[in-house]
Amino acid sequence: MAYRYGEYHDGPDPLAPPYDVRAALDEMGDAILTGSTPVHALRDLLKRGLPGAQDRRGLDDMLREVRRRRRELRERGRLDGTLEQARALLDKAIGQERAELFPDPSDEARLREAELDAVPEDAASAIRQLGSYEWRSAAARRTFEELRDLLRREVLDSQFKGMRDALAHPDPAAVERVRQMMADLNDMLERDARGEHTQEDFNRFMGKYGDLFPEKPRDLDELVDILARRAAATQRMLASMTPSQREELSDLINQTLEQAGLSDQMRRLGEALHSRRPDLAWNAPERLTGEEPLGMGDAVTALEELADLTQLETALRQDYPGARLDDIDEAAVRRALGRSAVDDLEALKRIERELEEQGYLLRRRGKLELTPKAVRRLGETALRRVFSSLDAGRRGDHDQHDAGAAGELTGSSRPWRFGDEQPIDVVRTLVNGVRRGGLDLAARPGKGPAVRLSVDDFEVAETERRTAAAVCLLVDLSYSMALRGTWAAAKQTALALQALVASKFPQDAVQIIGFSNYARVLQPDELAGLDWDMVQGTNLHHALLIAGRHLDRHPDFEPVVLVVTDGEPTAHLMRNGRSAFEWPPSRETLELTLAEVDKMTRRRATLNVFMLAADDRLKEFVDEVARRNGGRVFSPSPDRLGEYVVSDFLRLRRAR
Repeated sequence: MAYRYGEYHDGPDPLAPPYDVRAALDEMGDAILTGSTPVHALRDLLKRGLPGAQDRRGLDDMLREVRRRRRELRERGRLDGTLEQARALLDKAIGQERAELFPDPSDEARLREAELDAVPEDAASAIRQLGSYEWRSAAARRTFEELRDLLRREVLDSQFKGMRDALAHPDPAAVERVRQMMADLNDMLERDARGEHTQEDFNRFMGKYGDLFPEKPRDLDELVDILARRAAATQRMLASMTPSQREELSDLINQTLEQAGLSDQMRRLGEALHSRRPDLAWNAPERLTGEEPLGMGDAVTALEELADLTQLETALRQDYPGARLDDIDEAAVRRALGRSAVDDLEALKRIERELEEQGYLLRRRGKLELTPKAVRRLGETALRRVFSSLDAGRRGDHDQHDAGAAGELTGSSRPWRFGDEQPIDVVRTLVNGVRRGGLDLAARPGKGPAVRLSVDDFEVAETERRTAAAVCLLVDLSYSMALRGTWAAAKQTALALQALVASKFPQDAVQIIGFSNYARVLQPDELAGLDWDMVQGTNLHHALLIAGRHLDRHPDFEPVVLVVTDGEPTAHLMRNGRSAFEWPPSRETLELTLAEVDKMTRRRATLNVFMLAADDRLKEFVDEVARRNGGRVFSPSPDRLGEYVVSDFLRLRRAR
């Protein structure tokens, strides 16, 4: 295959690493595992961005940059620069004319001076009145023409960005070309409104007038967007002035357009742009606080950028109902923040799409939910964190090295003991016999050397058999867990244990049971999005009933029962299936709960309790559980709960 390489102009970075959505899910997992919903976790991730290898800015970073740009633009200058320049040139022309008239003693000179004295103070009226004045001073005439050229350039530049440079030198032909361009543009817009416009028409228009549009639009819609935003900025500039300034500048604009023969075409264009983009803020005032006077073109450019930044700030905040990243205009991001910000935005937009396409998120009835695949990933993350806090020596499997021949070979051997059923390691046995001196080199007819073996020479191939366990994790879901800030740790622990059993002990039968006023079995795919129950009652009695049924379904499995709670039992299940709540706990609740503990003891199930509160009644209750069952009681801090549960589970499995 042949490849051609050229200069890189624009677009995504071709050397960027492949998109790894797992990093995004891990970032979301931090929030989800501390109790956030998938929707809120995704929103927070989009605001923070993707640190690390991908190093993508988030919405908050872009928002800070947009606000900084807005402050800079507001402090850039003030809007009356063109009026100030017009007044200065007008005063200069009148002063030059007076200097020419002063030496002349004639009555005509005095009449001219009187006419100059009667010139109105506002620039628009003065220019209109002096338009028919015949200047005696050549310098004054040139200054007045300079004033008109300035106004013509500034007025057109306020409508068409860059027009000021195109009309830098007075040229009637250039002004006529602008007039013809506007006429052709208005005709093209009218044809488009009738449905008669084609891309070929636009291409011919740009071929003829493309040098007047430095933005290089690709189609009519893009051109309309460019012109409409600038026209709206011009209207906002006028709305931002004082009433006297607005009236004076409006008169100057109208007068300049009439003089250039552009008034009708500009009116047609303004009406067409307003009808196509009524959504723009056409008359919203804006406040600029700078000291530097800005010309009309520069002022309109500043207001145009401010409008872009204002809309962009609203979209980046994403704090309105139904907000989506698709609401953010990439063109506005490019204009305000540059190409790299567009790449960052695209990476953020891809997060939600990739999470759904790669099977981590599911949108059901407009709501985002975690899939089982995502839950497994988050469980692995929680388990890695637990293991990172455990000593390396405390990790490992629960191998039973004295198992029978049905076990798996470990690759090592050991001396044979009476009753061993493991297979004989023939090679190690013969080597032991040779080393002991049992090799017989005496020649025998038709046979080679012999090795005489003793009982001590025999070794067996060591095997391991992984014992199967029926594991029950009982997690308190009552609202007190949330009030004490322990619910997130309990959920992380459940995820970690689920991941541990699924990855290390797939032969085990694990069941996670949540309990508040009632108990229920929790499926693995609902663990991450699980929330605490805002109800009264800690029905450990019902949870132990369900756990007992799980153990009874696996009579040949080793029973493991772990309880995570922050309060003593305050509810039990009545014969009619209803929950009975009472606080302080009733005698009946405690008796029924302890009866289930006794049943666990008869099943040979060790019941270990992880106590997340230092309550006296809770301590008294769990001590009684330990006395009846022989299990242990732990009182870990919430941030170490996962470490305690996982390490205790591994200890129990090794012991079994």
